[in-house]
Amino acid sequence: MPDLRTEVMEVNMGPQHPSTHGVLRVVLKTDGEIVLDAIPYIGYLHRCFEKHAENVTWQQVIPFTDRMDYLASMNNNFGYVVGVEKLMGIEVNERVERLRVITAELNRIASHLIALGTYGLDIGAFTPFLYAFREREMILDLFEEICGARLLYNFMWVGGVSHDAPDGWIQKVLDFCDYFSPKIKEYNDLLSFNKIFIERTANVGVLPADVAISYGCSGPTLRASGVDFDLRKNDPYSIYDKFDFNTVIGEGLKGTVGDCWDRYWVRIIEMEESVKIIRQAASDMPDGNVKEKIPKIVKVPAGEIYQRTETPRGELGYYIVSSGDKIPERIKVRSPAFCNLSVLPAISRGIMVADIVAIIGSLDIVLGEIDR
Repeated sequence: MPDLRTEVMEVNMGPQHPSTHGVLRVVLKTDGEIVLDAIPYIGYLHRCFEKHAENVTWQQVIPFTDRMDYLASMNNNFGYVVGVEKLMGIEVNERVERLRVITAELNRIASHLIALGTYGLDIGAFTPFLYAFREREMILDLFEEICGARLLYNFMWVGGVSHDAPDGWIQKVLDFCDYFSPKIKEYNDLLSFNKIFIERTANVGVLPADVAISYGCSGPTLRASGVDFDLRKNDPYSIYDKFDFNTVIGEGLKGTVGDCWDRYWVRIIEMEESVKIIRQAASDMPDGNVKEKIPKIVKVPAGEIYQRTETPRGELGYYIVSSGDKIPERIKVRSPAFCNLSVLPAISRGIMVADIVAIIGSLDIVLGEIDR
């Protein structure tokens, strides 16, 4: 029998490949169909957020936060305004807090819907994508009604929000919750427990808890590995400490916790928990002027702060430095998607090339935030 030797081949996956979820280039080193290494290359979608922030006023920074994780813009607004308000010593009223929580959790659901819909496409299932976007459109309708935008919102301002909820809006939110809750069973019947989907995702791309922590992973990627950590509970901000909800962690459908299926499943159950939070925040909504604490000119006292919040992708951190001027001295962003993507090489070695698609999709990355 002749000695058959194969050479290591480098293959570019992306940055135009649809399954890289944006302009991500992954260099695969392969031995036949086996992946020896997967090296992500970023930098194709610069947002220049941090440099913009040094050249505009404090309030003008907010539209640029929208454009990082453009699938969860409300959550991006949230972390920034909370940080600036703490530096300024501003405490907003209960109505503002509840509107912020409602919109942030609606945006979490919308983001997770895109994650599960596009993940189905990655694996070869087209129908879940249509179902997910059907429900997401209803959330975007609610956003359009309250602030006039469907993707980039500029809704949460330092000291308040840009618009109060119009008449009947809160009831529409509760009606959506009633409509949406039963739909999660449809997703489970259609995709979560589909035999082919399970075979493609269970025991694939296993991320042990210690590796996830050492790489700085957060959000569903970390919790899927069995780590019980959610900033809304472990380091509460806004009024999240007033609400009753559960932290969702990986279960290990086939005995292995932290695989692609777990990362998908955590997002499914998190949508149920977001509905719980929304119902609580929308009940007994108090009256109040949502703009009463918005300063005419935002001038932040000299100082610095690190403010972190729980976005759909994990811990989004704003390190904010003020020199006492009308313009920020420095704003540095800690991107959860950036840290989650960094673990890709560690969980990709020794797998099949086709499984790379499943792993990247399970990390739910957004390149606008990674490149920020």
